[in-house]
Amino acid sequence: QLQLVESGGGLVQPGGSLRLSCAASGFTLDSYAIGWFRQAPGKEREAVSCIGSSSDRTRHADSVKDRFTISTDNAKSTVYLQMNSLKPEDTRIYYCAARSRPLFGRCALTHSDYHYWGQGTQVTVSS
Repeated sequence: QLQLVESGGGLVQPGGSLRLSCAASGFTLDSYAIGWFRQAPGKEREAVSCIGSSSDRTRHADSVKDRFTISTDNAKSTVYLQMNSLKPEDTRIYYCAARSRPLFGRCALTHSDYHYWGQGTQVTVSS
C-alpha cells in the first residue's frame, strides 16, 4: 500500500517562507520520481517542482524558479518543498505525487505521469 501525506501548509505573509513535507510509506523512495503540484478551485492542476529517482535531477515551473527548492531525505522517506519569497498567487492546495521507474531517473512536470497522490495541504499567502 503506497501512501503520501503532505504537511506544512498554513497562512503566511507575502515574502515569507514555508516548508512542505511529503511523507512516503509503502515503497522505496529512491526508485520513484516525486512531483509537487498545486490547484485552485475551478482551475487545472499545475506542476510546481519535481525530483527524479536520481536526486540531482530536478525541474521547476517558471513561476517558482529561484524561489522554491525540492529535496529528499531518503532516511526519513520524505520529500520537501522549501518555498521562499511567497506571493499571493502562490495560494493553492499543494499535492505531492509519485511514479515508479521514471525514464532515465528523470521527473516530468506533467500530472498524468504520476500514479499516486496525497490528499493535499493548503497554502495561503495573504497580508
